[in-house]
Amino acid sequence: MTCNTGVVPVHHGTSKEPDVSIIEIARRAGVSTATVSRVINDSVVVRPETRERVQAVIAEMGYRANFLGRSLRTAQSRLLLTMVPDFGNPFYAEIVRGIDSVARAEGYHVLLCDTSSGMSADRTYFELLRNRQADGAICLDPDTIQQKLRSETGELCWVACCEFDPDGDVPYVGIDNAKAAFDAVTYLASRGRRRIALLNSDERFLYSRQRRQGYFDALRAAGLEPLTGGDLTDHGLTYDGGRQAITAMWASGVRPDAIFAVSDTLAIGAMHGLRDVGLTVPDDVAVVGFDNIQLCTMVQPELSTVAQPMHELGVTAAKLLMQRMRQPEAEVDGVILGHELVIRGST
Repeated sequence: MTCNTGVVPVHHGTSKEPDVSIIEIARRAGVSTATVSRVINDSVVVRPETRERVQAVIAEMGYRANFLGRSLRTAQSRLLLTMVPDFGNPFYAEIVRGIDSVARAEGYHVLLCDTSSGMSADRTYFELLRNRQADGAICLDPDTIQQKLRSETGELCWVACCEFDPDGDVPYVGIDNAKAAFDAVTYLASRGRRRIALLNSDERFLYSRQRRQGYFDALRAAGLEPLTGGDLTDHGLTYDGGRQAITAMWASGVRPDAIFAVSDTLAIGAMHGLRDVGLTVPDDVAVVGFDNIQLCTMVQPELSTVAQPMHELGVTAAKLLMQRMRQPEAEVDGVILGHELVIRGST
């Protein structure tokens, strides 16, 4: 798939960028006004030392470029969309920071798009791409929604982050969720845990399906049977969901000696739920989460977890999008980043 980069006709009217300021910048920096324009527009043809000199003068003079005027002339909005399915999940916050760091360095602004209402919202945001009101998008929505979007959106510039279709033609970045879950559950089994429960998420998410598969693969490799009644789902990945899952388990007579949760918020909720029923972590029940959000080190005991490179996921997604926008005809491969099992006091 290639990005649709055709230029739409616009009426420029009579508005002009502040040419006098550009002339003054050029005079002080000892360069041409064309060179100043190239620096402002982030052209790659400017030598680094010249770019630095011009940028220093721009900063000294407090010059602010007329981005609206530039957008009209180039059919570029300098705006990127980041489509997030759950603003309340701290996992996404660090990814967004990574995206924003690259976007700002490249002269773009980021618009956060809440897609929790599903396909109708996603279609609305993709209309911004069709109408050239945004230059590209990074989509963190479920892969099932992405597949539908891809069939409807044509040649638009977007990449997938965390959730992706490995057989699709949209560039993506993520981790090996099945292997990460396998490593976590294998560790619990190596510590003598035999009744390992799973707290999972909505299986419309690729990561949920993959982590569930990794959980069962690890049990099989360790010669363990799945715990009857110990495979529960919380659709919101919430603290309350984890806590309530423990209440439900104990009410139904399920007694795990370890819990693998597919998110840290679920795991921390489960730790509090275990305290509610009079158990201690990790003496009675060990707990492992997933993501390595900051809250992991703010609870007692500190939470063992699978660390995702959240900031790097965002940075990589933004770089893939930049590459796609600059070279719309080029093939852009997907990227799988590494993970790490971080052992703390909960195991």
